Amino acid sequence: MSDTVPLTASSIALDPAEDLWVFGYGSLMWRPGFEHVESQPALLRGAHRALCIRSFRHRGTREAPGLVLGLDQGGSCRGMAFRVARERAEATHAYLTEREQMNRVYKEQLRPLVLADGRRVRGLAYVADRAHAQYARLSRAEILAHIRAGHGESGACRDYVLATLAAIAAIGITDHALGWLSEALASESLFAEG
Repeated sequence: MSDTVPLTASSIALDPAEDLWVFGYGSLMWRPGFEHVESQPALLRGAHRALCIRSFRHRGTREAPGLVLGLDQGGSCRGMAFRVARERAEATHAYLTEREQMNRVYKEQLRPLVLADGRRVRGLAYVADRAHAQYARLSRAEILAHIRAGHGESGACRDYVLATLAAIAAIGITDHALGWLSEALASESLFAEG
């Protein structure tokens, strides 16, 4: 059975006369993978960062799923906003669609962002689809078990989580929902097999 869902037309329409802003809250913060002309810390309201997506390919398998981040309903999220020149917007959107929408576990949305310098922009964000089979609401013990066991094509789930926590800390963000993970994983080697 294939892990991918055929890509359909995007649910958003880009304005060809405007630059594209992209909101990163997980691996996009530390590995955006696309050219951008500006980046700034940013605030998105109405959703929070959560380890709520089971990963069957990149950070786990069907037998031992890992977890990746999603924007889940409620609260707010501090992350990084990347401005892509309008000439690169369409190609960047195509890249992100392939990277983030392999299983259609996210809803692609243009959301209001408040940048660190006070500007207000609309940014492309990937919000968890609670109706998707890979969406998960787990206890802390279950989250840790998935992080420890998950290992997929892109590496260990633990490495993904630790790299994201480091990126969050590097821009001075305190993430109360995930802060406990730093302590829980502190005694474990970044490169240990999960």
